[in-house]
Amino acid sequence: TRTYASEATGATGGKLVVNFVLPHESVMAKREVNQVDMSAVSGDLGVLADHVPTIEQLKPGVIDFISDSGSQKYFVSGGFAIMNPNSVLNINAVEAFKLEDIDPQAVAANLAESQRLVASAKDEITKEAAVIEVELYETLQSALAAKS
Repeated sequence: TRTYASEATGATGGKLVVNFVLPHESVMAKREVNQVDMSAVSGDLGVLADHVPTIEQLKPGVIDFISDSGSQKYFVSGGFAIMNPNSVLNINAVEAFKLEDIDPQAVAANLAESQRLVASAKDEITKEAAVIEVELYETLQSALAAKS
């Protein structure tokens, strides 16, 4: 039987429990937050406790963990978010970096280099790799601009 958010048990006291892992480390384990905002292939979404169970493929972008003590933002290159019926959200990402630790000047320099590579690519494979880099750096630059 499928349950919906209005039928969920609320066993976590209104909090969302987050497990956020990378291949080489656990960033968060059983951390209680109020809300998680993220970018998925299906669109941007905000997740609260008792959210309908879902599996989302993450696209490059910011994951914002909002708790009583404030907001903590990470930039992820991709991954998956799995919302379970018991208000537990599991996020598996390939790589993640605290948004505050990213140097905007380095992003701008890497974006310019990637754009140069797109323009000067001599074969399709090199060009496509550079296009992916451009998209990633543009997304990262946009996330940094929104932060300030």
